[in-house]
Amino acid sequence: MIFSELYSAYYNAVAAIIKKAVDHPIGKKELRKIIEKQAFGESILSIEPAFENERWQVLKTDGTTNIKHRPNMPLTLIQKRWLKAISMDPRVRLFADELPDYPDVEPLFTAEDYCIFDKYSDGDDYESETYRRNFRLIMDAIRKAYPVTITTLSRNGRGLKRIILPKSLEYSEKDDKFRVITSGKRTGGVYNLGRILSCERYEGEMREEPARIKRSRKSKVTFELYDQRNALERVLLHFAHFEKEAEKIEKDKYRITIRFNEDDKTEMVIRILSFGPMIRVTEPASFVKLIKERLIKQLDCEP
Repeated sequence: MIFSELYSAYYNAVAAIIKKAVDHPIGKKELRKIIEKQAFGESILSIEPAFENERWQVLKTDGTTNIKHRPNMPLTLIQKRWLKAISMDPRVRLFADELPDYPDVEPLFTAEDYCIFDKYSDGDDYESETYRRNFRLIMDAIRKAYPVTITTLSRNGRGLKRIILPKSLEYSEKDDKFRVITSGKRTGGVYNLGRILSCERYEGEMREEPARIKRSRKSKVTFELYDQRNALERVLLHFAHFEKEAEKIEKDKYRITIRFNEDDKTEMVIRILSFGPMIRVTEPASFVKLIKERLIKQLDCEP
């Protein structure tokens, strides 16, 4: 673990309680409110009795504490190294300009420490100031539910303006791109954020009613997996962020169903083929056809 259990939700909850008790006697109602906010709903069942019975000798029965100073929980060295490594990811800059900097600390890892072989190389330009500005405005529009005017580049190279109501953002790991999901009868759909040239808040009223969100249609693929060379663990990890079902049908043989967006069908074909003979697609027939067509194209490319 990079982050020690001493810095977990339970310890943060107790630290918050002690901070309050240093200032003033803390009552049961305030105690429960802090536990619910800092820990989990069921944590009341264990934390509150521990205080009341004085098993944790930090609070007295009258809600005061013998502790004189408010608790301080500084970061460990490895936590600082991990945070510095994460802050070097250009995608983090989409959310904030000011990031914690530890000049005397080496990052835990850098981009040179790993090689990504199954990602397209034409991802979004996260270093672009225009991209960051558009991203943050769309994020604000999602939180506050207001429309924006975007300008995108049409196929003939002309700027195309439209008014959209952003509802959510999604990230494609394979494409290394962000997409904005919008609602509306005419303008609803999915837009690649990297293709948005400009984005401004729309002060008027939308002419169309934002009736529904147009999302990509869901598809699914079912394949049989032969668990050789740790294939099962690798597949489940590779498709961890997809909705899926897995069942064992024979010794070292599993049936796995994965649900994905229709727009990502080509990406899914490439991902499945990367596992070679360990996977045999069984349904739907249309997906099996795509697999065969892809393999035939690969054979045609051989010298």
